[in-house]
Amino acid sequence: MLPHRYVFVGGLHRSGTSLVARLIAELDGVAGITDAPVPENEGVYLQGAIPHTARHGRPMHFATDPAQHHVEGGSHDRLEVRQRIEADWAPFFGQGHWRVEKSPVNLTRMRLYQQLFPLSQFVVVVRHPEAVAAAVAKWVDMPPAEMIDHWLDAHETVTRDLPYLHSVMVLRYEDLVSAPGRTLGRLATFLDLGGARALPGDEPLRDGNLRYSGAPGMTPEQAARAERWGYGPGMAAGPTDLPLQHALTRIVQEVRGIV
Repeated sequence: MLPHRYVFVGGLHRSGTSLVARLIAELDGVAGITDAPVPENEGVYLQGAIPHTARHGRPMHFATDPAQHHVEGGSHDRLEVRQRIEADWAPFFGQGHWRVEKSPVNLTRMRLYQQLFPLSQFVVVVRHPEAVAAAVAKWVDMPPAEMIDHWLDAHETVTRDLPYLHSVMVLRYEDLVSAPGRTLGRLATFLDLGGARALPGDEPLRDGNLRYSGAPGMTPEQAARAERWGYGPGMAAGPTDLPLQHALTRIVQEVRGIV
């Protein structure tokens, strides 16, 4: 048996990726990156195999930059890249069959990472585009409508990448904060770890979207594009069938059975 497997968490900045990675790291058998001298313990800053600077991962830029969309067969699809990444990360992980690594740019590296780490799995975290645009506005000088367009374009790239992946789960921030225990159970099942640590009464977490009430909304055209993720104008998040793929049909059925 291999000593460990990776679960990579990715998503646009301010989507909730840090929260999701911390929850996964609390599951039995999972090790996370802790106390690293980099922002948010992001593994992308701890490895030297794939060049990465603040400009490579700029909020509201990286996810639509063709140079940051790494796929199989590219210049980084080499054994020595895998070996360097593992060697660079090793000092920051504890013991665990699973290693969870979170970096926003994982959103556009899933196909490459699957080639480098064939047994890896992926969690894509999405959050309402109006909330993401409002949250990122403190960092990025860009009209809200353009930031929402970036969100939509980025997730269309994700949609095109999904058929190439063996095991991926798309998770909405809104579902996590409204039912954290259920969501954690789905994550544990996705990793085939059995029952998760249930939060008392599955009490909701603080919903960060509330602070952005009244933020600029989507146009009708943007809302039509966001509908596949269950998102509507005015921070609405309705029911939807989010992408879920796994090499084992049993896992897909069990995850979908947690309601």
